[in-house]
Amino acid sequence: MSALVPGGALASNVEVTAATVRRGDIIQVGGRAFRVGNLFQLSNEAEQLLFESGELLTIHARTRLAAVRMLRRR
Repeated sequence: MSALVPGGALASNVEVTAATVRRGDIIQVGGRAFRVGNLFQLSNEAEQLLFESGELLTIHARTRLAAVRMLRRR
């Protein structure tokens, strides 16, 4: 499902893994929404996510998370 948000962006719900997560994705963890600020590749196909608020989350190759991805309209 996609929805228009103010500013001409398109918000889309996506499922992300360590291989598909991107900077800017908004991931809900423990009832709070966190925006991914940076990513660090770890061994064994794992990724460490650094959220804009300073928290870290490490996910492995089989972790699946629901996220909102903002897409710009062209």
